[in-house]
Amino acid sequence: MTTTRETSYASLLRRGFVLEYTTLVWNVIGIVVLAVAAVSARSVALVGFGLDSLIEIGASTVVIWELSGTGEDRQRKAMRLIGWAFAALALYLLVQSTWALAVGFHAHHSPAGIAWTAVTAAVMFALAAGKSRTGAALDNPVLKTEGRVTFIDGLLAAAVLLGLVLNVWGLWWADPLAGYVIVYYGIKEARAALPH
Repeated sequence: MTTTRETSYASLLRRGFVLEYTTLVWNVIGIVVLAVAAVSARSVALVGFGLDSLIEIGASTVVIWELSGTGEDRQRKAMRLIGWAFAALALYLLVQSTWALAVGFHAHHSPAGIAWTAVTAAVMFALAAGKSRTGAALDNPVLKTEGRVTFIDGLLAAAVLLGLVLNVWGLWWADPLAGYVIVYYGIKEARAALPH
């Protein structure tokens, strides 16, 4: 009985690692894709989503450390760093989005950005579901919480996608408004990660 339980736990733990490494690799590739798309389109929302991907890399790294059995002190320090990174992201996008709206800055169309955010939304929703199930089976609150962060990342991808599509139809203000969605998310995640 104990052997079966240990085998099941080891299998679930492996699944947790696979989900986190997949998230990590996806976000590393995403930073490159989003950087190219953001520069060519001059899109505030794509820059913000790229920065969010960078922060998600840090979050996945924290969970990988935690699943490896590292200490809580290290996890707390990493979470504080992630919290401050989200706060910086929110501040940067708040200034950029407000400036873009104030001066009427028009981003260019971004077919690459549209394609990437559409696929990213689907991938993040699938990964979030896997993390939620695996975290519940392992009774691991860190993996379950990071699953919620991944789900929100999927929602962000969908919001940025909507802004990019609306921009194609001439609604130039949709791009900075999508930036404001990420500002809200950044503040929310910073408050959750930083000690109260």
